[in-house]
Amino acid sequence: MTESTPTVHPLTFKPDLPEAARRWEAYFAGEMLDRPVVCVTAPRHGALPPWVYRYRQKVFGDMDEVIDEALARAEATYYAGEAIPSFFPSFGPDEIAVFTGAKFLWSEDSAETNWSVPYVEDWDEALPLRLQTDHPLWQRMVELNRRAAARLAGKMLIQSIDLHTNMDLLAAARGPQRLCMDLRDRPAVIDRAMLSARAIFPEVWHALRQAARMDEWGYCHAGFSLTGMAILQCDFSAMIGPEMFRRWVLPALEEEAEIVKHVIYHWDGPAARIHTADLIASPRLHTLSYVPGDGNGPPINHLELHKRVQAGGKAVQVWGTPDEVKRMHRELRPDKVCYFTSTETPDEADALLEWFVRNT
Repeated sequence: MTESTPTVHPLTFKPDLPEAARRWEAYFAGEMLDRPVVCVTAPRHGALPPWVYRYRQKVFGDMDEVIDEALARAEATYYAGEAIPSFFPSFGPDEIAVFTGAKFLWSEDSAETNWSVPYVEDWDEALPLRLQTDHPLWQRMVELNRRAAARLAGKMLIQSIDLHTNMDLLAAARGPQRLCMDLRDRPAVIDRAMLSARAIFPEVWHALRQAARMDEWGYCHAGFSLTGMAILQCDFSAMIGPEMFRRWVLPALEEEAEIVKHVIYHWDGPAARIHTADLIASPRLHTLSYVPGDGNGPPINHLELHKRVQAGGKAVQVWGTPDEVKRMHRELRPDKVCYFTSTETPDEADALLEWFVRNT
């Protein structure tokens, strides 16, 4: 079932949160107030504290120190428009697979991310995949959400974690190359595997929703969204064609979207554009957030794609410099776009919002 809308309270770091939530609600209802949704942040005092506590620290470090850093950074940030202060408790992209039995893989050469070590050698022996509720990292995740909820209440919202579920979960558990072979050679087994993967999503979602007190305070993602929204994705979709996408991935995404309140789909890389028509036709994926990928330029370089998405009835989420979002505003429908940008000062952030009002 779809989540209910929590009561929207002003936050210490975002006293105008009720107004921001009102604009987000209008956006997801297909409406617009006096300008499009614009999420803009700026440092309050000339510079922001550097990030120190990333994935590795959240897995191995002191949880209270991780939360302390999030508080310090939020206090130093000006959240204008529809930008929302939030805490991201994720342990890494493949954390769902880890919660089912995989191990994290770390590299000193890629300190900003991690991977999982595939563990499924035989689907017949491994299925059904299960959330291991006694896993130390799952218990740590629940505790981190509980502790964050207690310490951040009234100051910041808590984001949903990296939801690499559905076929991304299978790819992390089996390994992408072997999964590609399984899709061709053992489709009936993949049917069973996807059923177990789809059963894990609501179990994870509802457990963390409760731990983070989301029904009381709401939730968002990446600091630029509504009090009641999550990012869904399937990066593995770039490795399969439309027929397989329709058979396995799209039904899972629709099911996940039914569980959360509002959805932005993280659409990753040029190879995933093969699914453009199916994503546009999806009844539950409200906003498509296309990530061009390294070497393909920023979103402003892909305006024709964004226009095609909007013409098909979907909204788009784009980002860029203040000048770039102004230029995109001249081309995109204002009721079907949310912008994400940053400025050097709070005054510049406010001026940018005023520009959007004057030019909408």
